[in-house]
Amino acid sequence: MNDTHLTPKVCIDGNVIRQVREANKLTQLYVAKVVGVTTDTVSRWENNRYPSIRRDNALLLAEALEVDLADILLNGTGESTSAEGRDVKKYSFKILLPVFIALVFFGIVYFYYLHRQPTTYAFSATRVLPTFAVPDGTLPVRIRLDVSGELKGMILREHFPQGWQLLQASPPPSSLDNVEGMVRWIIKPGERPPVISYLMQVPADLVKSPDYEFTGEVIVNPRGSGVTYNVSGDKQVHAGPFHWADDNGDLVIDDSETLAASDSIDEMEKLHLSWETIEKIWDAGKYKWDAEQKKFIPVRGSSTQ
Repeated sequence: MNDTHLTPKVCIDGNVIRQVREANKLTQLYVAKVVGVTTDTVSRWENNRYPSIRRDNALLLAEALEVDLADILLNGTGESTSAEGRDVKKYSFKILLPVFIALVFFGIVYFYYLHRQPTTYAFSATRVLPTFAVPDGTLPVRIRLDVSGELKGMILREHFPQGWQLLQASPPPSSLDNVEGMVRWIIKPGERPPVISYLMQVPADLVKSPDYEFTGEVIVNPRGSGVTYNVSGDKQVHAGPFHWADDNGDLVIDDSETLAASDSIDEMEKLHLSWETIEKIWDAGKYKWDAEQKKFIPVRGSSTQ
């Protein structure tokens, strides 16, 4: 007896997979990393060289493409057109219909029971932003991850203001679109950094009045299906000629702000942040932003002009 029909495989539509990937501006390399296969395998899927794949890979593929699994499955199967085939189908339908209804019922009960169980993991993602961004300067951003329990992996996706440019990040991003203002990280099990940090280049023509917004979400994979969490914490930064360590924008980096900046630099040790500038400003008492030199100048005394 042939048991291959019991193999947990599904038929995928390669044309749809390619269209969705290209519409979402995803590379085959990105999709391959999420699923855990080679780019050659993704190419073969898209060209219908492998019309059926394992269901768990199909779930990861749908997650990478950010669609439901049903959206990438091939519709329809071959059918027998003979009279004998039709009779067999009618008989099978009468036998299998009650079985199908029973399976659906127990599936609903199981799904309800599964999702009523307490989660076996705890997760949070919190963004830390400076209060101010100086035009033509740089802005450090941190995402603190607090994870415990069983998670197969996660994807962090951050959206930053259009026109801003991501200069560097730790760890390096898996995908970056500086035109649309989006960056993504794939975080595999056992590779969970406590902090993801990145450095932004602020545009020179930044307008002072509006606030500039950062948003993000994390897709985690606790049981083989994606669950999305919004990144909490700071969301807005104001435009102004103030150092990122100057939390209240008074042109002074006081003792408490200096200590906080020291902790921030330690937490973002792989980014090129200048501790020397902060120390000189703290020692001088005040500072000013020199737009021509594109740097902060320590100022002694009461004048900041």
